[in-house]
Amino acid sequence: MGDSNRIFLGFVFGVGCALAVMYSIYMGGYRAALRDSALPTAPERLLKTRSKLDSAKG
Repeated sequence: MGDSNRIFLGFVFGVGCALAVMYSIYMGGYRAALRDSALPTAPERLLKTRSKLDSAKG
């Protein structure tokens, strides 16, 4: 196997692993947001973020 093939495979696997990690972080945050939005009393952090978004809309 030539050096260029090793570099290519290393790049492909590196990018693939990075994408898998980012996707798992994204999905974990998404699940947490869904869980927090279903609580009877919203957490303080969620309320602050909602108020920031509402004030940004105008």
